[in-house]
Amino acid sequence: MNISVELTLTPIQDDYEPAIIQLIKKLRASNLKVLENPLSTQVYGDYDEVMRVLTVEIKEAFELIERGLLYMKIVKSDRYEYEPHF
Repeated sequence: MNISVELTLTPIQDDYEPAIIQLIKKLRASNLKVLENPLSTQVYGDYDEVMRVLTVEIKEAFELIERGLLYMKIVKSDRYEYEPHF
């Protein structure tokens, strides 16, 4: 089963960028399809593989920050090729 996941990591501290940058670089280095925009990062692929990678990488990102939030949306389909029709 394929899924699409949207992630927004929000460290609640000064010097917040290194944790976000590391998370994005680790996701890029995985075998998953990854798209980024200024507000979030989207990850696409097989459910088991996506969740395996996210479990490891989210934990690492949390270890780099004192406090923070991670917003995650999961859609049961691969929306990588989605283009709006309006």
